[in-house]
Order: sequence, then structure tokens, then C-alpha cells
Amino acid sequence: MRCFYHPEYTFPLPADQPFPMDKFWRSAEMIRAECPEVRLETISPAPFATLERVHTRAYLESIRTGALRPEAAVRLGLPAGDALLTRCRLETAGTIAAMHAALADGLAGNLGGGTHHAFPDRGLGYCVLNDVAVAIREWHAAEPERRVFVADTDAHQGNGTSGIFAEDDRVFTYSIHVGRNYPAEKTPGDLDVELPRYVSGPEYLERLAATLPAALDEFRPDLIFWNSGADPHEADRFGQMKLTDADLAARDDFVLELATSRRSPCVVLYGGGYNRDRIHTARLHARTIAAAARHWLRHC
Repeated sequence: MRCFYHPEYTFPLPADQPFPMDKFWRSAEMIRAECPEVRLETISPAPFATLERVHTRAYLESIRTGALRPEAAVRLGLPAGDALLTRCRLETAGTIAAMHAALADGLAGNLGGGTHHAFPDRGLGYCVLNDVAVAIREWHAAEPERRVFVADTDAHQGNGTSGIFAEDDRVFTYSIHVGRNYPAEKTPGDLDVELPRYVSGPEYLERLAATLPAALDEFRPDLIFWNSGADPHEADRFGQMKLTDADLAARDDFVLELATSRRSPCVVLYGGGYNRDRIHTARLHARTIAAAARHWLRHC
């Protein structure tokens, strides 16, 4: 199974930054050491013309030059500049590469991605570029009739992705998340499954099983993007869910079995993860990729 990663996914941040980017290199090291069936490949930054399929030129330039207004900088939560934009161009290129690999191989991953709060003209919640939206628009430029399902199991609603595709019948946006959590103002998707704060693992899995399979069967996608998310974990700082390691493993197997048993090519992305134990954040992401590799060996 092919996955995509670049060392520059890690971006130097202050020690007290709530979004530690060491999870990217740590998880990559775990996967290299423990998952010989995963082949890691590097990429080059996504071209600006590709980013402009979704994002405005003025917004991209404001990130590149660091010329964000103070309130926009606060909402983004990351220090804007050319280094940050290059890092996010690489991450977006990883999602595009994983999309093409999934179409060829059935299942592929990006050791990052799922930055679902980014809108065309603004970044929010540590999300600079909407990598999934850019990848979908890239594919639709070549094959405009293809149907794409975005399955978002991150603890937070994917408001940017929902907004970008609100009027596009070719894209179905599904999000299961805590209702009273970030973002405060939700942008409705095609199916939003709102859960109570501190939802238990069994209740989460029950609601997932009651909603996701039927949505997939009705929409019949040509491709699935799965924004997995490690932040539903009980020790996450921002997720406000109570899933254990075992619950997250059950979630991973459930989603991956849905995709592979339906022969739907699937792109696996990290999404959020802010565990109080930073190494455990990386471990949870690595376990998702390991589960994907097992399903790839079994089905693809």
C-alpha cells in the first residue's frame, strides 16, 4: 500500500503550541518500523495553479507573505509565511498523490491531510489549505462526472469542505462530530451526525453504523476520502469524546471494511489529533494506517 509523506510536514512551532506537528514525523517513523507493507513516497509541493482550483489568489498571497489581519491570524492559529504555505502545499500534494494511488490500487494514504476547516478565502482552526477539496477539483477537471464521498470522522465538523461543495451534487459530505464543539457555527453538509459532548465509544460506533453505510449505498461513490481523525480519543485535548484505543480501532476497521467490501477506492487522511500524550497522538494515526494496510492486503 502506498502512502505519501514529506519531512517538511513538520513545521517548527513554539513549545506551548496546542497543535504539535511532531505527530507527523513520529507517526512516519512508527510506520516505517512496523508496517513493511506500507511504501512511503515523497512528493513535491502542489503548484499554485492547482491550489487556485479552490483557493483565491489573494488568500494564498496573504499566507505566503504573512499579511493576515490580526483576527484572521487568530482564527488560523498558525504563523503565516512562505514556510507554512510550502508545508501545506506539500501536504496537499500528498493528498492528490494518494488519490491517484487509491484509484490505481484501491487504497492509499497521506500521512497528514484532512484540513477540513479551510475555506477558499480563509483558514481556520489550524487548517490553511483544504487538501481534500483541491484534490477533488483536480480530479473533476479531468473526469467531471465522477462521484466523490467525503467521510469525516474527525471530532469536529468539516465546515470548510461542506461549504465548498454545498452546491455540487457530485460530492457528498458526511461528518460525525460533537455538536457543541468547534466550529461554533457549522456549515451544513449533506449528512451531519451530531453527537453529545463526551459521547461514549459504544454510542459513537452505534451512530456511525446507523448512518454511514446507508449514505454510502445511496450515493454510490466512485471514490471515498476518509478524514479519520485521532481526536475522538478520550485523552484528546479538544475532541470532547470518550473513545478508547479499542473504540478507535473498531471505528477504523468498520470504515475500511465498508470501503473495501464495496470496491470503492479510498484515500485515508489523518485529520486532527491533540492527545495529551503527544507520542500517543502519533501512535493513533499510525494505527489507522496500519489498519488500512491490513485491509489493502486482504481486499485490494
